Amino acid sequence: MNMDFLLEYDTVTKELKVLMVGLRFPNGVQLSPAEDFVLVQETTMASIRRYYVSSLMKGGADMFVENMPGLPDNIRLSSSGGHWVAMLAVRPNPGFSLLDFLSEQPWIKRMILKEKKVPKYSLVVELSETGSYRRSFRDPNGVTVAYVSEAHEHNGYLYLGSFRSPFICRLSLQHV
Repeated sequence: MNMDFLLEYDTVTKELKVLMVGLRFPNGVQLSPAEDFVLVQETTMASIRRYYVSSLMKGGADMFVENMPGLPDNIRLSSSGGHWVAMLAVRPNPGFSLLDFLSEQPWIKRMILKEKKVPKYSLVVELSETGSYRRSFRDPNGVTVAYVSEAHEHNGYLYLGSFRSPFICRLSLQHV
């Protein structure tokens, strides 16, 4: 079983501290606007966990979002105070799917993704600060951009990147 970690590095003391263990393919980390928690995506589990770095909850963790419609690849802040989540692939039926079953064997899942056995459906969702869904943008056939792995908002535009494309896409948030 593949176990991954969330680590904290102190640049002053040069010490490394383990904050979370047992994560499944953590592939995106984002500090909250108030800097009181960190969100960590678990790609193979289609979920996002929250780890508290300050306040009364410091050192605690909980589930921020689970059973997502796709496999989250990165997470960034949105101008509304929420988060943009890029999904590198959609899950055919949120709930149980073969991809979920294979999450127990991440090396098999990585092999399937590498061999291009996953449809080119692209999905980006915006979550609120509490983890509820605000809106989503989809490219069902991956015509404009396939396998979105990054979504970054800047000056009224959402920039989309893909690990399989030599370009980025720019989407005007004022016209959608």
